[in-house]
Amino acid sequence: MPKQRELYSSGAEWEDIAGYSRAVRVGNRIEVAGTTAMVDGQLVGKGDLYLQTQTVLQIIQEAVEGLGGEMKDVVRTKMYVTDINQWEAAAKAHGEFFSKIKPATTMVEVSALIDPDMMIEIEASVIITN
Repeated sequence: MPKQRELYSSGAEWEDIAGYSRAVRVGNRIEVAGTTAMVDGQLVGKGDLYLQTQTVLQIIQEAVEGLGGEMKDVVRTKMYVTDINQWEAAAKAHGEFFSKIKPATTMVEVSALIDPDMMIEIEASVIITN
């Protein structure tokens, strides 16, 4: 019998503190939690929304693949940016990952993220079809 619920951890300190997983797979669905550009406890791309977005999407890709999915299976992304005036930088990086996949997406401006140097947080929904 296949596992009903699989958890993926990126090792971020907040996962245990707040009681969440980077991603959860149930059946053919994977939900990826809000993800920022933190790698090994350090923010990648301070002041660079494009680089932060690339890093976030790489972390999301690792989580999706770690649970048996592929980026082509992503059906929705939600992007939360702290400065909507820089939307093009986030959109460019997003397009590099998803130009052929074209998931449904949302981008909204938020007043702040958990660290003032974080410029973007992204969530993803995945449905594995093969």
